[in-house]
Amino acid sequence: MGADDEDSWPVIGHIGRDGQPHVEAASIALSLHLTREASWDVLEEDEQDRIAAWLRHAIDQEPSSNNWYLFPFTIASFLEGVGRADDQTAYVIERGLALIEGWYRGEGWYSDGEGEAFDHYIGWALHFYPVWHARLRGDSALLERLGPRLEKFLGSFSRTFDRNGAPTYMGRSMTYRMATLAAVAVGAVTGYTPLRPGQSRRILSADLRYFLERGATSDGILTLGWHGPHEPTVQRYSGPGSPYWTSKGFAALLLPAEHPLWTATEEELDADSADYVRSLVPAGQLIQATTADGLVRVHNHGSDQIKPFEADAGAPNPLYARFGYSTRTGPTALHNPSDNDVQLQVRGVWSVRRRIHAVGGGDDWIASWHAPRFTVYSPFDASPEASNGPVLPSCRIESVTAARGAVEVRVHRLVGVPPRTPVRLAGWAVAAETPESLSMRLGSRPPTSIVSANADNSTGEPLSSQLRAVTGWTEPRAARATYGTAFGRVALVPELFGQSADGVFHDTVLVALASLDAGAPPTDLSAVVVTVDDAVVTIGWPTGEPTSIDLDAIDWPRR
Repeated sequence: MGADDEDSWPVIGHIGRDGQPHVEAASIALSLHLTREASWDVLEEDEQDRIAAWLRHAIDQEPSSNNWYLFPFTIASFLEGVGRADDQTAYVIERGLALIEGWYRGEGWYSDGEGEAFDHYIGWALHFYPVWHARLRGDSALLERLGPRLEKFLGSFSRTFDRNGAPTYMGRSMTYRMATLAAVAVGAVTGYTPLRPGQSRRILSADLRYFLERGATSDGILTLGWHGPHEPTVQRYSGPGSPYWTSKGFAALLLPAEHPLWTATEEELDADSADYVRSLVPAGQLIQATTADGLVRVHNHGSDQIKPFEADAGAPNPLYARFGYSTRTGPTALHNPSDNDVQLQVRGVWSVRRRIHAVGGGDDWIASWHAPRFTVYSPFDASPEASNGPVLPSCRIESVTAARGAVEVRVHRLVGVPPRTPVRLAGWAVAAETPESLSMRLGSRPPTSIVSANADNSTGEPLSSQLRAVTGWTEPRAARATYGTAFGRVALVPELFGQSADGVFHDTVLVALASLDAGAPPTDLSAVVVTVDDAVVTIGWPTGEPTSIDLDAIDWPRR
């Protein structure tokens, strides 16, 4: 390794093309650490020296400014564990621990680096590597600090898995698939989990079954994609071996056969018997799960993956820019009509949502604001390149999502928007393998857009997505996404259109109802009564106490 002979791997460089092996080097170091007696200890001394030298070279290179700092951290942990500690390894370990302290946001949730990025990297990296370090190095004080965070995280994260085993399709690197189970597995191994053994195994086995039954492998090899091959799921850094980060989800195989994880009877999860809504203010997310169909939706008011030092400009990232993600739908591609979005149109250019400013929430609602950016896309279909279009520094869109059962209430207040500016609201994109399997239904009183897909999509069951106007929307439509989603080759997106208020600098409050349903008729949205009195939105749900949201009482920061 790192030598001139043909069998040697090249040395690892800084972030970029030469730095991608940081990822694999950390996995090799962790594997050697976990299996030391059967691997490292049986190597010849010169073989150990060559491996250690190659790994050590990696810890002196610059990683990406996110979870990548845990790769040299993991390598340094291994080197110290096999008696090769020095000032450099100590620094790299302390640096990694200091960084995750700065990235911790509360309730068990980390951001993936500076800024606000909440996705599956929290489980398969930010909890995974530090907890293994503490356990393998016998650092009980550190484990007593990190372990309870993992347990808190699983208290909410475990609710983001569908009853059919699917994880929520949100964020990058989704081709890692079963790696979404990493935190559940490590919780079971360490005991830092709120789940009973039968519940943990229920999630683990259901997730594995979900992908294997939907074509994730070809000739026994995991493909680059989601169910089967899917090009938009693949990141620039992905390679043929990338799907094998899925191995992190199998960490529970380190437990012996007599462990309760393997001997206990699989149990239902709490979400199997009761609808669930939880606001995660530290992450700016609202989790919504329904027992009727097992669907999970995550409403995004806090995760944008934009660093503080990066500009709020350019093309949006469909994996983070949308208001909602679920276990049975995926975002539409960059050059298709966007799903779960609200947009303004200025000089023929539709706005995009980039930097998300989370502002808080209540038991069943979450809020954020963003400055609409007007981006002119590259004319090349597959290119994300973009340049800036119109600039409206006075504009801000304040947004609230409230949920109960299968119903969502989407509230948007337009602030500082020019009079009579066109506005578009988009709902959940439902996908199918053939255009013939998609249908739409538009109603004018009140404006309602419903799109449906038959069971030839890769979820294996019908889906329905609907938007229903409450106030401010005048026209229903449906847009076709020709690139489809990770769940089907083509997709339809329900839409509502309206415009900002007349007059001088008047705010505009727009409210709509939305739902995503599987295997049954769409939710009856007429059972929800919403009233809007100036800035106060009151929601009368079919059951339980009403929800009242005073937009003027929310602290909307200006920066």
